[in-house]
Amino acid sequence: MAKRIFDVSWDQFQTLSLAEKTPYLMQTDGVPYHTLIAQQFGHSLLERLALLANEIRAIAKTRAGTEFLRSQVAHKRAMLYFSQPSSRTFLSFVSACQILGVPTGEVRDISISSEFKGESREDSVRTFSSYFDLIIMRTPEKGLAERMAWVLSNSERPIPIINAGSGQDQHPTQALLDTYTLLRSFERCGGLRDRTVLFCGDLLRGRTVRSLSYLLTNYPNIKQVFVAPGPLQIGEDVLAVLKAKNVAYELTDDFHAAIPQADAVYMTRIQDEWDTTQGESAKIDTRRFKFGIDELKLLSPRAIIMHPLPRRDEISTAVDSDPRAMYWRQMRNGMWIRTALIAMTFGCEKRIHEYFRHNY
Repeated sequence: MAKRIFDVSWDQFQTLSLAEKTPYLMQTDGVPYHTLIAQQFGHSLLERLALLANEIRAIAKTRAGTEFLRSQVAHKRAMLYFSQPSSRTFLSFVSACQILGVPTGEVRDISISSEFKGESREDSVRTFSSYFDLIIMRTPEKGLAERMAWVLSNSERPIPIINAGSGQDQHPTQALLDTYTLLRSFERCGGLRDRTVLFCGDLLRGRTVRSLSYLLTNYPNIKQVFVAPGPLQIGEDVLAVLKAKNVAYELTDDFHAAIPQADAVYMTRIQDEWDTTQGESAKIDTRRFKFGIDELKLLSPRAIIMHPLPRRDEISTAVDSDPRAMYWRQMRNGMWIRTALIAMTFGCEKRIHEYFRHNY
């Protein structure tokens, strides 16, 4: 019998590991109902999403194709509930909804919502579910997306939630676009296998690194190298997953020594919004963990440079014109993979495949 999130209490659900939670979040056809954690995506589902995204972006190049896509779920509505600042994630989800003809509403500042009057998050989300068919949610509060998914699943109007960033723990759709970028970057030169991916920067508090590190375990022989100053090095929770899956990894603070072996360099900014004391991050010497012209000289000609953005000074703007700089394409890829995810969530995958097969 399929596991359903409304079959367990919240206290029971909280005690489950991420892998144990996954079956409760999926539909019977293996597609996510709620998209909350990277652990929901295995190799076959990642490949399905990438294929769907590729077909959607091809279809969207023509007027007829654009009109077809906009007709798919024009009867659905999406709520963007972003209580944490965002530009790229917010706009890419808005664009994804527009591509599929989904009207959107938004709350981006809780000071102008009823939460300012003391309304609970649970009541706010249940209010949104009265008007919309999907909630796309970004929050600084760890675990809140999971909690709201459980609340809605146990309400009289259950609707899907997509986690667009939750505290310091997960950012699954960023990991999807990162994986999609890697797949497209290496599709003509051996694919996403037998590669070395180097993560650099604030790895301890970076939720994008945590999610992507997990998704990379779905591909064969991907070595993960974590380059950071000691206080910002990757957490033991991530390393425990890699050990359990027998994934090769390396911890180092020598950026220059690590660059030549990398097929992809994934830069991250300092996440000082999570400082527990004022000026905490500023005390850490990060000068050796920046990518500029000197670092370009060390990078393989066939490697790529990625960044989830926004950046500060960890990648020099002088790098932007190099063909290996992939972060602007990476950002655009986010729109397409999120379109594919929404289409899949609403059951459009088969119709899109058929349209593509008959017209391209």
